[in-house]
Amino acid sequence: MVLRREPTARQMRLAIELRRLRDAAGLAARESAALLGVSHVQISHIESGLTGVSEERLRRLAANYACSDHELIDALAAMAIDRTKGWWEEYRGLLPTAFLDIAELEHHATFRRDVEFLFIPGLLQTDDYARAAFSSRIPELPQGDLELRVRHRMHRKVILKETAPTPYEAVIHEAALRIRVGDRATSRAQLARVLELSEADHITVRVIPFDLDDFGGTWSTMMLAGGRVPKLDTAVRDAPHGTAFVDSEAQLGVFRTLFRRVEAASLDPERSRDFIHRLAKEA
Repeated sequence: MVLRREPTARQMRLAIELRRLRDAAGLAARESAALLGVSHVQISHIESGLTGVSEERLRRLAANYACSDHELIDALAAMAIDRTKGWWEEYRGLLPTAFLDIAELEHHATFRRDVEFLFIPGLLQTDDYARAAFSSRIPELPQGDLELRVRHRMHRKVILKETAPTPYEAVIHEAALRIRVGDRATSRAQLARVLELSEADHITVRVIPFDLDDFGGTWSTMMLAGGRVPKLDTAVRDAPHGTAFVDSEAQLGVFRTLFRRVEAASLDPERSRDFIHRLAKEA
């Protein structure tokens, strides 16, 4: 079997979950291989995301690991048989892999949540705002690369426009709404777009105003994507050398708690729309 050169984040998540099930069962890779009748090298490749695993083999592994979480097993089986080649594949080799992984993550997500303090969330951005944001990057991007990033970001919005759109919630700090990214016209148009999108039934926008009392909260961008079962949720955060996908239950618990805390501190959707409308008139 040909080994994958660069497993996607989704393929790696399946591999990691299978490794976690084996560890929970207290089995070594050689013992797991013996139960399945394959070499331990093959188990290693599966748990490294270098090769896929059939649904039948996955269910046999789960049975050998005495896993009784049938919803999790079904969700992992669905990941194993999925062969989706989505729109993001057209950018492979043109954009960093993380861009493709985020698009794939969103495609499969049961919900999406964002917390932003300095920028409008990507899924709510206009193309002019996104272009201005990418233009501020250091070192400066070549024009072709910049336009690729803008086009990719605009394409990601498909999850909000489908027949069964993904439920989306964004909590945005007042700073992100006030900071002028691009010129005045760009900022005005961006606020208008946020207001327009916030009217959709599947989109919730909340604002954290500057004058909120006793807000410790969190001061870093957060993104949370829902899995088919909660154990398969994924958080995404900025890391010093790129994008980090967080999937351990302990860390996911922290992200969920932080999001609930920020959500509770923010204005409700109606007051948030009023707040943004006032800012738009001032812009």
